[in-house]
Amino acid sequence: MALIHAAPEQIFARLDDQRRLAAHMTKASWMTLGSKFNFELDQFQGHRVGSVIRMNGRVAGIELGLDEIVNGYEPPLRKAWATLGEPRLLVIGAYRMGFNLAAEGQGARLQVWIDYQLPSRAALRWLGWLLGPVYASWCVREMVEDARRGF
Repeated sequence: MALIHAAPEQIFARLDDQRRLAAHMTKASWMTLGSKFNFELDQFQGHRVGSVIRMNGRVAGIELGLDEIVNGYEPPLRKAWATLGEPRLLVIGAYRMGFNLAAEGQGARLQVWIDYQLPSRAALRWLGWLLGPVYASWCVREMVEDARRGF
């Protein structure tokens, strides 16, 4: 959670760009084991309920990917999305994610959240139990920090 010194409408406009919001996934980092994800957006570009976002990439030579669907869209206060089907990820499984904005003083309070399951494959559950919380926290923190840097 963070207080951002901008109007909720301005913050929402920045966060409503899924490529920008998840830009941390498009850069090689230690959290992605040096790999990058690519995005494919449908004709609605993630700007309405039902819009589909596809992410794919490779981590340590393993093909990963997922489809997300926007399931909550209330500009300028809230957006939410969730995985469709079974994501091909290593440390988390299916998830719901989103952000909420609330006007506060001269700015807005931003809350980014994620609710995830452990990977469904037994071979990866131990990895999810060990690293899932670290990975999820990193994703949320990166999204909040990107919003802060933007204003």
